Formats: sequence, C-alpha cells, structure tokens
Amino acid sequence: MKIITTIASIFLLIFTWCWVDLKIGHKRYMKQATNIKYPPRNSDMTIFTSGKILFDDFMKEVKRAQHSIHILFYIVKNDKFSKDFLKLLQSKAEEGVEVRLLVDWVGSKKISRKTIQELTKSGVHFSFSFKPKLPFLFYTIQKRNHRKITVIDGKIGYLGGFNIGKEYINQGEKLNPWRDYHLKMTGEGVRDLQEVFLSDWFYDTNEDHRGTPAYFPTLTPGSQVHQVFVTNGSDLEQSLAHMIQQANNKIIIGTPYFIPSETLFQELREALARNVSVTVIVPEKSDHALVKEASFPYFRVLLKDGAEIMQFQRGFYHSKVILIDDTICDIGTANFDKRSLFLNSEINCLVFDRTFIADAEKELAVDLAESKPLSSDALSSMNVVRSAKESLASVLSPFL
Repeated sequence: MKIITTIASIFLLIFTWCWVDLKIGHKRYMKQATNIKYPPRNSDMTIFTSGKILFDDFMKEVKRAQHSIHILFYIVKNDKFSKDFLKLLQSKAEEGVEVRLLVDWVGSKKISRKTIQELTKSGVHFSFSFKPKLPFLFYTIQKRNHRKITVIDGKIGYLGGFNIGKEYINQGEKLNPWRDYHLKMTGEGVRDLQEVFLSDWFYDTNEDHRGTPAYFPTLTPGSQVHQVFVTNGSDLEQSLAHMIQQANNKIIIGTPYFIPSETLFQELREALARNVSVTVIVPEKSDHALVKEASFPYFRVLLKDGAEIMQFQRGFYHSKVILIDDTICDIGTANFDKRSLFLNSEINCLVFDRTFIADAEKELAVDLAESKPLSSDALSSMNVVRSAKESLASVLSPFL
C-alpha cells in the first residue's frame, strides 16, 4: 500500500509540474508572440495534392535559384529522399547561393549531427526551431513550429501540409498514397512568406535579416486575391470561427485530426441549425494513437445534428483545407485540432478568388469520391476498450 501511495504521489507531482509549466510557459510566450493577418494581396497560385508532382516542381525551382533559398519544414526525415533534398541544398550553397534551412526540433529529430556538420561545412545556414528551454521545459517541448515555408530568390513561395520524407512521395511502408494540399505562389504574397520565415529565423538564431533589401525584390502582382495569416497559439480559433459564421450554404473541412475547441464545435452546430451543409473529411486510418478516438464524441453530436462525416479510404489524408460556400478557401499548415489552435506556430492562406476556389472544390470532390460516410451506428457500439480510449483521448486532446 505504501508503494502504491508513493507512486501515486510521484505521478501527481509530475502532473502538477507539467500543468504549472504549461500554463505559465504559455502565458510568458504569448506576451512576446505575434499573430499577423497580412493585408489582402494579389498573387498567382497553384494547388498541389500529390507529393510527387509537388516535389518535382519544388526541386526544379530550387535548382534554378540564383540568390537565396529559405526553407522551413516541420519534418525532414533521414531517408533517401530527405538525403537527396539535403544534398541539393549543399550543392546550391557551394554554388554561392545563400541557403537557410530551419526545421522543427521535435519533427526533424532524425537529422543527425553528422548531417548538420556536412550542411554547415558546405555553406548551408542551419538551425533547429523551438529547442526546449528551461525553466518551462514541458511547454517548450509541446510548443512546435508546424509551419512549412519555402521562398526562392524572394520571388517564388510554397506553403502547405507536405513535409520532407519518402512517405510524402508515396514511397512509405504504410499509409500510401499520401493526400495533402500545398500551394505554390508567385506575386505579392511571397513577400509575406519571406517575412514570416525571416522572423522565425531571427527568433531561433538571433540573426536579423528582415531589413535586407535583397530578400525583398519588387514583385509583380498576380490575379488571385488572398491573405496570409500567421498564428502562434492564439487567434486561429477566432479566425476560423469568423469564417464559419460567414457560411450561408456549405462548409467543407478536410483535416487529419478533428479535435475542435468548444467554440468551434458550437459554431459548427449553429451553422447546421441555420441549414448550412457541413461536411468533414478525415482519414479512415490514423497515423497517431488516440486521434480517432478523440474525434468520436464530436462526430456523434454532429451526425445527430445533420453533418456528414466522410472517412478517406485511399491511403492517408493529411489535408488542411476549409471551403466556405464558393467565397473562401483556407489552405495551410493548421489542423482542425487543439494543438494547432492553442500550441503550434502555423501559417495559412485565405484565398478569395473564384477560379482558385473552383479548382479547390474539384480536388475536394476527388477526396469525397474516395471516402465513405461514417454512420451514427458505427459510433454507437461501445465497449470497455473504446470507452477507455475515448476517455484517455479526451484528457490528452490538447496534446494530440
């Protein structure tokens, strides 16, 4: 009995420490964090939903770079595709192109010390983003830079959901093919992507290049109106709630993880109450433990209210896309979950151009054709294991 009491006391102490660390750490960070919604811009954009097609284009543009390559990814793996990517950056640095590579400390933990030494030796400027720090160790481990940004010569930009690894080009052992949404951008909005990258670089390295004119060339406006918005653990909830409130006819949400805040959950219910069609697309197979179970309580209520929950069947669905009527399309790095809402650093792009939105809707139609509806009956059969998983998932939902 004494041993059990001691173990319970230790667990309680650890839990209390983590909770205090998280709350105070988040409060301290938010005092200095900035959430930016840039003015509407005019750019030309292309949607990529295939990693192979995206990275064929991506690598070609990197090879053509003449002055600077700035890249931020959440995940860079240690497989052949990742090594080929890093070797390309090394060769560009050796040509005299300024290359900066920023990767998340947790997401890219497989990059070895030897690889980093080889990168820096060739002239690549490398840094991990959001390294854990004292005194708020638990918070800084949880707080991740989930953004994926590339800016080439200050003129070509990319952002979206794809990372660097063989599974993203459909060469993984599991979860193939990989379905995601990524944008290529030319025009005024590239300046915003450059500013976000350089701000993140400054935060992690204390090197400030935000005022360097060479990184901000004159850009020719494109034809598609859009707005880049950047969040760091706040404001995303408010932005998404505002979008949902604007819906008159339909809302389509594509996300790998559906764990909304109470505010967003109620906004979706209110949309259904005013006869707005709500469709949520999620993967049938999950890539992380408990994320499916965390979504089930929300799905039960939404299905009862009249929503359609679709489970993507052909591979893994990693998209981060929201369509509001035929007027707004949101594509970026933020998942529809509490981690993206309240912890991670994210970047999204709101697009208002009707032609672009029509293209996005065609891609979503493909997603829906590859999906099967989830029924209330499928969620009604409870057993001890499922009940336990859902209870645990509910407790851990802010970190899933």
